[in-house]
Order: sequence, then C-alpha cells, then structure tokens
Amino acid sequence: MRKVVSTLTTAAARTAVLRTGTVYAILFAISSVHLLNDTMQAVVSALFPVFKDSLHLTYGQMGWIAFTLNMTSSVMQPIVGYFSDKRPMPWMLPAGMGMSLLGMAGLAYAPGFIYVLLSVVFVGLGSAVFHPEGSRVVYFASGGRRGLAQSIYQVGGNTGSSLAPLMTIFIFLPLGQPGAIWGTLLAAAAIAVLLRVVPWYKTQLNEHGKPAKKGRAAAAAPSAAPATRSVILFAMSVLVIMVFARSWYMSGISNFYNFFAEEKYGLSVKAAQVPIFLFMAAGVLGTFFGGVLADRIGRKRMIVSSIGGAAPFALLLPHLALGWVYPVSFVLGFILMSGFSVSVVYAQELIPNNVGMASGLITGFAFGMGALGAIVLGHAAEAWGLDKVMNYTSILPLLGLLAVLLPPDRRAAS
Repeated sequence: MRKVVSTLTTAAARTAVLRTGTVYAILFAISSVHLLNDTMQAVVSALFPVFKDSLHLTYGQMGWIAFTLNMTSSVMQPIVGYFSDKRPMPWMLPAGMGMSLLGMAGLAYAPGFIYVLLSVVFVGLGSAVFHPEGSRVVYFASGGRRGLAQSIYQVGGNTGSSLAPLMTIFIFLPLGQPGAIWGTLLAAAAIAVLLRVVPWYKTQLNEHGKPAKKGRAAAAAPSAAPATRSVILFAMSVLVIMVFARSWYMSGISNFYNFFAEEKYGLSVKAAQVPIFLFMAAGVLGTFFGGVLADRIGRKRMIVSSIGGAAPFALLLPHLALGWVYPVSFVLGFILMSGFSVSVVYAQELIPNNVGMASGLITGFAFGMGALGAIVLGHAAEAWGLDKVMNYTSILPLLGLLAVLLPPDRRAAS
C-alpha cells in the first residue's frame, strides 16, 4: 500500500512540475553557465595554434590533448549521472566549476605537454560534474516544453564552443599561452550564477521529489506506452552510434580544419579560423531552431532531417573553392546541429526515470568515444596528410542515417 501511495505521489508531483510552466529565468541562468563551461573547454582547442609554436607540439600530441579533455568531460558524465539520479547533489554544480577554475590556471602556465594534459583533466572533470545536474535543472524548469528547454540550455553550450576561433584570433595569438588565465574569470562568473540557481534547484527536489524509481515511469507519463528493455537498448545503441559519428566529424572540423585551410588555401592562422567560427556559430542557431521544431514535428523526424540534410554538405566541403567554403560551412553547421538537443530529449524520454544517465550517455559517453577521433585524426594527418583525413571524415555523417531505424518518439506517437 505504501508503494502505491508513493507512486501516486510521485506522479502528482511530476504533474505539478508541468503545471508550473516554463521557468525561463532558471533556463537562461543555467544556459549561461553552460556557455561559460563550454567556453572553458573551447579554450583548450583555441590554444592549439599557440601550443604548436610555444611548446612545439605535434598533431598527434594535440590529438591526445583533445582526447584527454573529451574523455574526462564525457565518459564520466553517465557515471556521475547514474549516481546523481539516485541522489541528486546540487552542491556539485559550483564544485565542478571550481575544478575547471584550477584547470584554467594550470593551462596558462603549463611548461610542457604532460602539464597541459593534467590541467585539461581538471577542466574535463569540472564539465563532467556539471552536465548531469544541469540537465536535471532544465528538466524541472521546462514546464513540459522539453524540446524548447533543452535547446535553450544547449544553445549556451554551443555558443561557448563556437567562441574558440575568436579566442584564438583576439586573445591567444596576441597574448600567447598566459592569456588562458582569463579563463579563471569564466569559472568565477559561473560559480556566482550557480549560487543563485542551487537554492531553486533544492526547492524543486524538496517539492516535487527525486527521480522516479523503476516502475514509476508509466505514472509519470501515462499517455505513452512504456518501451520494452530491448527497444530501449536498441534505440540507445543507435543514438550513441549516431552521436559518435557526428562528434568524430566535429572533432576533425574543430581541431584540424584550420590547419587544412592553411595548407589548401594558403590562409593565415587568423583567416583559417573564420570557416570554423561560421560552422560553430551556425550550429548555435541550428540547435535552438531544431529544438523548437522538434516540439512540433516530433523528435525522430527532426533527428533524421538533421543528419540526412547535413551529409551532402559534409561530403562537398573538402572539395570546394575558397569562396564556397564560407556559406557551405554555415549551412552545414546549422543543419548538423539542429538535431543535437533533440537527441538528448529523445534519450531522456526513452528512460524518463534516469534523466541524468540519459543525458550523460548522449552528451557525455558518446562524445567521449568520439574523442578517439582526435587521436586517430591527429596521427593520420601526420601519416597521410590533412587533405586525405578531411576527405575520409566527410563520410562520417552518413552513419547518422541509422536514425531512420529509431522507434517513434513519444510525442509523435501521442
């Protein structure tokens, strides 16, 4: 009897969450922290042209740096999410930013490759701690508009990532490696914002309860037919492969396309950052509009449209004349990233009683596996040349077409 009452209480609590409406102040606050967090991660790749000269790093070593960052920030996410699903810990939000602050300080003064790796570990762990709890804040603040809420949250992160080329041009090329010390201000600003978000988050946990135990998902969403374990496993496997391919491709663009542009088109270090910025800035817009559109047409349709529409542009990019690189980079970034936040929401709706773990798998583990691409591409560039590497990576988005095999999402089925 107690179990039945507990289930009904949880269902009522989650219904109350939907009725409170979308809390935009909290969504924009947590999105701004996401921006600051991902900007700190972007500092690492923005420093690559500087590290190449100041520390005399090879493409392979830069691949290992990107790998270390992505592995620590990503693979740890589903682990943190698994435990925080059982016991949410709001204090982890500012604690994670504190770890990133230490990492930023270390990058500014790292005297060699090993010290850079150690600093990157702190930045990565801070991000791994932040993302699962941040996703749960978004869950409470969404008011039922999950696609829109996740898009607002993800726009912050993608905006931070898109700043890497601008930081290279305006900060690190003029100031060199010590310019990374400015990253500590990003961490401090994030902590200040989180000190306002954490009390609200604690109130939501107290009023609406902690994540549902097994068997409560149907009570939380009675209109949706519960997915079987085999369907969930298959769908999550397809999502992980899809995000893996997309993140591996983006690793090639964000970490090595600037060097490719320098070689192929004879661009300067600064000019070679422009196509990357256009790609990432367009991705910010695509993330937002993709989430809004997914609330109307369904998650699966948006995911398939994103991947299917991006593949032709990815195949074209390495072969274009310089004048076409800029518009194609923009269109490619917009379409490719329009399905990113939607993938997260789709995963969360597959396993609604494990929101943190679902978020960690899609934004964390899959990206961490994609980080292997940074190492492979770095060493492949040394062995075969960047021209061949960019051609080979352009095929990767085609793997995303596996999304057509995904089962219908809850919104489309209802």
